[in-house]
Amino acid sequence: MRLLIYDVSILVTLLQLAIFLRAILTWLPIGPDNPLVRILNQITEPVLAPLRKIVPRMGMVDLTPMAAIFVLFIVQQGLAQLGA
Repeated sequence: MRLLIYDVSILVTLLQLAIFLRAILTWLPIGPDNPLVRILNQITEPVLAPLRKIVPRMGMVDLTPMAAIFVLFIVQQGLAQLGA
């Protein structure tokens, strides 16, 4: 059970990193057809899409990645409690 919790925790961390990278790449002049951008979109969109329905935009700023990282942090803390 501990190994499963550890593995899921690592996956959550990788997902947080992917969301962070996706957000950073939006600030750079990289097109959506870039392979890295496409891979990050495929990985992160299943998490971000449902949150976009809940988290409002602040003008041109999309706060969804920050909200997703926060939610994933809470999930990770819950996993840590289960593994303790």
